[in-house]
Amino acid sequence: MTIKELIVNIRIKEIRGEVEKPVTAIHFDSRKVVPGSVFVAVKGRTTDGHKFIDIAVDRGAVCVITQEEVTHQRDGVSYISVENSAKALAQIADSFYGNPSAKLTMIGVTGTNGKTTVATLLYSLFTGLGYKCGLLSTIENRIGEQIEASGYTTPDAVAVQEALARMVSAGCTHAFMEVSSHALDQCRVEGIDWNVAIFTNITHDHLDYHGDFKSYITAKKILFDGLSAQAFALINTDDKHAEVMVQNTVAKVSNYSLTKLTDFRVRVIENRIDGLHLELDGIPLHVRLVGKFNASNLLAIYGAAILLGEDKERVLAELSKLQPAEGRFDLVVGRKQIFAVVDYAHTPDALHNVLSTLIQVRQPGSKIICIVGCGGDRDRTKRPEMARIASVFADQVILTSDNPRTENPEAILDEMWPGVPEEKKDRVMRITDRKEAIRAGVMMAKTRDILLVAGKGHEKYQEINGHRYPFDDKKLLAEALA
Repeated sequence: MTIKELIVNIRIKEIRGEVEKPVTAIHFDSRKVVPGSVFVAVKGRTTDGHKFIDIAVDRGAVCVITQEEVTHQRDGVSYISVENSAKALAQIADSFYGNPSAKLTMIGVTGTNGKTTVATLLYSLFTGLGYKCGLLSTIENRIGEQIEASGYTTPDAVAVQEALARMVSAGCTHAFMEVSSHALDQCRVEGIDWNVAIFTNITHDHLDYHGDFKSYITAKKILFDGLSAQAFALINTDDKHAEVMVQNTVAKVSNYSLTKLTDFRVRVIENRIDGLHLELDGIPLHVRLVGKFNASNLLAIYGAAILLGEDKERVLAELSKLQPAEGRFDLVVGRKQIFAVVDYAHTPDALHNVLSTLIQVRQPGSKIICIVGCGGDRDRTKRPEMARIASVFADQVILTSDNPRTENPEAILDEMWPGVPEEKKDRVMRITDRKEAIRAGVMMAKTRDILLVAGKGHEKYQEINGHRYPFDDKKLLAEALA
């Protein structure tokens, strides 16, 4: 592929140099540039790629794409200035890898909570229906049955297109993808041809990045603003911001709800620790997921399948087989009939949903013990609210370390503590060491009690001062319960 073929879809302000040169790779990290590469200088929040243009050229870049004015030009190198280099990066990556999303049925899921569950279970559902599928998620990436580690909820623009291209090469027909607000704001999914976009909900999160809630909503909305008239937008109207998401979309809009008259509806007949008994589209259904929030997630999954033309009866049969995504209401049962739940709940709304569900499914006389912390170097405003929700809804609470990153774990707990109501403080303790907190929670639990370990879910590490140390909530729980 030549530079000329690569830049056909981007908005160009100026071209300096030859555009018929062949291209071997695309990079936005100067350290990865190899001879024949196009280097895209992207302005990030902490670094500016424009500072590394000369390094990229020294390493063999034949073309530089920049959103700054070109003031000097190295011999033999082409320079292209654009309005938005982050958007250009995604668009040329799409071209470089042969527009893979146009060859797949693409389903994107966005929202504060539920993205991982909906995307992962859609992958499982369509695999069960006989399709070869791909998945890009917080927990893992999949190309057919091949499993790959996931570093981010949504990878960078080049990695996204490269993964989609490999899905096409492997014979995949469908791809399911979590779409984060960061990815939308940074144009990482620009150029993807979506068939279905799903909105689950939006609540307090990522304000450390977006600054305010309005900006967070605006970022999420980008997914729906960019849909084509042939695409479907599926929104959860139980969330008051759902209509805002689709107010400018040209896509066909469908909705789902647990409480309102919508296109897709479900009635929760029974909610138990071992699963939900539902009436979905008038048909009784038992699933192995727990809680009304999962009834909502299942409705999104069902709605997407029906919009894509799948047979209703086959879809319902596959739904009944689905298992929870790892670290999402992940149940571990101890020898003394102690029920332990590992959940990724790291936002106030997610923690509220999980604890409310546990209250609904617990047996008479049993108590709920909640172990929870807050991540370091992230939105600090939610810390007291997380502690408040835990202490109001659980019978006993242990505040502990999550991923402290570069912060002092004790300082994080100091910021959580003011959220504990005065009358609840005698039921709340602080154990900074998360491993010790889990052991203490198990020791406190008696038969039929429920122990919730919240915040890290599927993660197999704890991040402290730039290092990731092995740490698995579920494994530690299982060992302590045994």
